Amino acid sequence: MDVHAAPPDTAEPFTALVGPHLDYLYAFGRKLCGDPTTAEDLVQDALVRAFRSRETLRNRERPRYWLTKILLSAWADRSRKDAPHQHDVPLDDERFSLFDTLAEEDPLPYSDRLHLDFLDLFDDDNLTASLQRIHSAHRTALVLAYVYGYKAREIAELTGTTTGTVLARLHRGRKQLEKTLWEYAKQRGLLKGEGRR
Repeated sequence: MDVHAAPPDTAEPFTALVGPHLDYLYAFGRKLCGDPTTAEDLVQDALVRAFRSRETLRNRERPRYWLTKILLSAWADRSRKDAPHQHDVPLDDERFSLFDTLAEEDPLPYSDRLHLDFLDLFDDDNLTASLQRIHSAHRTALVLAYVYGYKAREIAELTGTTTGTVLARLHRGRKQLEKTLWEYAKQRGLLKGEGRR
C-alpha cells in the first residue's frame, strides 16, 4: 500500500494523516473480506478515494471515522460486484440458538464455562473465516459494533442506513454468526481438540 503516491506538495500531510491508521484499516478490511490480498486492494482503493476527497475531512483530529466511512464505501461497491457467497448462512434461519445447542450437545465435557470455552476455540483466522459465511451487511454491522465498538447510530451514519436497520442487521447477524460458528467448529474438528490453540 503506497500512501506516498501523491504529488510532493500534498503527500506529506496526507501520509501523516493516514499513516497511523493503516494497521486499523487493513485489519478492518481483512475482517470484511477475509482474504489478505483482497483486504490490501480494498485499503489501497480506500486510500486513493481518501486522497481524492481529502478536502471533505472536517475534523482532522479524528480521521479514523472518516477513513472508516471511505473504506466502507469501497467495500459496498466491491460487494455489489461480487456474487453472493455460496456458503452464506440462510437469512431466514433464526431459530438456531448457540446457547441451547451447546447445552444439549455438551461438546466440551467438564467445562465450567461452556460458552466461553467454545468461543476460545476460535482464533482470529477461524473467526474471520466464520464471518465470511454470513451476509455482507450483517458482517459489516457486527464487526463495527463488536470489534471496533461503534454505536448503532454511528454505524447507521457510516453505512448510510437507519438505526433501526442497523439494529435489525445486528440481531440477524448474531443469529447467523452463532450458527456458522457451530457449523465451522464441527467441520474443522475444533470440538475434538484438533484445532484448539
